Amino acid sequence: MRTKNRELRPLNMRKMDEIVLWPIYFDSTKTRAEGRKVPKRLGTSLPTLGMIENALKRLGLSYESVPDAAYPYFPWIKNGSILVEKGKEKNKILKDVAKELLRLSV
Repeated sequence: MRTKNRELRPLNMRKMDEIVLWPIYFDSTKTRAEGRKVPKRLGTSLPTLGMIENALKRLGLSYESVPDAAYPYFPWIKNGSILVEKGKEKNKILKDVAKELLRLSV
C-alpha cells in the first residue's frame, strides 16, 4: 500500500504534481530519437535554461530550475532542467512553451 506522506519519499524523487522540462525537448537541431518532444516547426535552435525560464514567466507558470541536471541520454552534458507545476497535460505545456520560445527568439 502506498502512502501519501511526503516525508517517506527519497530526496532524489520528484513530486507527482510536477513535470520536468529539459532544453533538449525544444531543440530543433535534435531528432525525436535524441529527445526532442515538440514538432520541428515549433523548435528553437539550441535553447537555454534561461530562455525556457523567460517563456515560463511570460506564460505565468510556476517553476523551479535545476541548473546542474543532465538529460539521461546525454549524462555528460549538464544543461539543466526545469520542474513545472502540472496545471494541464504535459504535451499542452510543451507546445505552449515552444510557441512562447519562438515568440521570444524573433
